[in-house]
Amino acid sequence: MARNDHFSGFAATYASFRPTYPAELFAVLSELAPSREHAWDCATGNGQAALSLAEHFNSVTATDIGGAMIKHAMTHPRVSYAVGAAETAAVGNGTVDLVTVAQALHWFDRPAFWRTCQRVLKPNGVLAFWGYLLPRINPAVDAIINYYHADTVGPYWPPDRGPLMNLYADIDPPAERVLNRDFTMTTCWTVDHLIGMLDSWSATHRARKETGHDPLPAAAGLLKVVWGTEAKELPVQWPLKVHAFRFNSPP
Repeated sequence: MARNDHFSGFAATYASFRPTYPAELFAVLSELAPSREHAWDCATGNGQAALSLAEHFNSVTATDIGGAMIKHAMTHPRVSYAVGAAETAAVGNGTVDLVTVAQALHWFDRPAFWRTCQRVLKPNGVLAFWGYLLPRINPAVDAIINYYHADTVGPYWPPDRGPLMNLYADIDPPAERVLNRDFTMTTCWTVDHLIGMLDSWSATHRARKETGHDPLPAAAGLLKVVWGTEAKELPVQWPLKVHAFRFNSPP
């Protein structure tokens, strides 16, 4: 795998169990863009953000450093997928209205990425990035997830992940801030879907590889005890922080 390709080894799991972003987010971002011709979704993963962007833009370029992630991406007639790093993507100069990065900016060489944004964005084009942390369900379930995240697999998170822990609050591209807003992702999940999300974490897979022990079954067993009936769906929420910046002039 390429550097910072943390998910290709379990791309199908990632595609099946990650939450989706609120539709309102993409409506707001499309209003900020200078036009709705072309959006670029960097580190697209399985294309969750790209498909939502396609509801607002005539064409969407979606790139990811992981070939397996692209292989499992969801298709759409207005979305074109390609394997490539965000810092060196083959996107035309001055052709993009909106650049988006969903839950991935911490993996990037950010100074190099800012230069790429300056190159590909149209005048007054916008870069938007966002992140979320742990789900909120109820105190008993949350306590198990928090312990699993911080203690069970805590030592196996990559160090690059630090900026995500405060939802990118300290990251400022060389551009004009135009949005700093809280959203909420909401859904209803069964306990098996929640366990699948934990299995989509890179730290879960790194813990298995480095210790030879699977950390997930013990946590899954506790979750099933406090959840009740396995078929029962419970509401799940994630606080989501969105930042957007306008690049006013070409490089």
